Amino acid sequence: MNNALGLVETKGLVGAIEAADAMVKSANVQLVGYEKIGSGLVTVMVRGDVGAVKAAVDAGSAAASVAGGNDRDQ
Repeated sequence: MNNALGLVETKGLVGAIEAADAMVKSANVQLVGYEKIGSGLVTVMVRGDVGAVKAAVDAGSAAASVAGGNDRDQ
């Protein structure tokens, strides 16, 4: 089985929680954890099959954007 690691970086804990929730609900991935980077940045990490991780990261990024915690799409 090919395992991949997916990361979503957010501004603040609320965006990180929204991203983590969307990631584990949208695909068959395991939540590895989160890391507080500093300056309000939080990185959420998941692992799983390559396709599942890709889908989870896309869903997590979109959820964080809606919550105001990810400025990737702005």
